[in-house]
Amino acid sequence: QVQLVESGGGLVQAGGSLRLSCIASGRTFSSYNVGWFRQAPGKEREFVAVINWSAGSTSYAASVKGRFTISRDNAKNTVYLQMDSLKPEDTAVYYCTTGPRGHDYWGQGTQVTVSS
Repeated sequence: QVQLVESGGGLVQAGGSLRLSCIASGRTFSSYNVGWFRQAPGKEREFVAVINWSAGSTSYAASVKGRFTISRDNAKNTVYLQMDSLKPEDTAVYYCTTGPRGHDYWGQGTQVTVSS
């Protein structure tokens, strides 16, 4: 089993920044892609960003491209999501996910609230 724990959320004003962390336990964390999703109240969970374990290639949702940066530190079993130029519409619970099928494991989420 892979356990994921997100942290780093909080309250920030529009235009501000936050860095989220996803810390994983398990021997295979570095073997899988790791993604960030978010879910706002009353809305479906949506893709935010993903990072490939081998090459470090990344992909982003159009809504966050240019503002968010995903990175990983395999030595610390941690994936980060640096969020800059935050907007109120970024307000959501942010989840990290990984696994051999892509979304086998999820963390509990961390709340990000962006005030106008």
